Amino acid sequence: MIFKEKVSLAATAAVYLLFNLRLSPAGLLDSLAATGWQILSTAPYAAGLTFLIVSLLQRISEEKMPRDRILRLFFTVGIVLGLLFAMNEYWLTG
Repeated sequence: MIFKEKVSLAATAAVYLLFNLRLSPAGLLDSLAATGWQILSTAPYAAGLTFLIVSLLQRISEEKMPRDRILRLFFTVGIVLGLLFAMNEYWLTG
């Protein structure tokens, strides 16, 4: 993996964490706990959707995807799910 791909993967991971960040007015520990809970609650959905997408792409192309692309896809699906969960929380709490 070249340097540009490593930076791209790290940036995608950072945006994933940013979109799943949950801030709490109670303090840093509550924010970390809420962020951890958010990641743990969205990761199974992101992993499942990533598995389905990767399986479909591998079946179509008939070759195995590299792990860095699978991780990047996981982070991208996690970003979308984090955004959807955040909008859901915002609309439910008023």
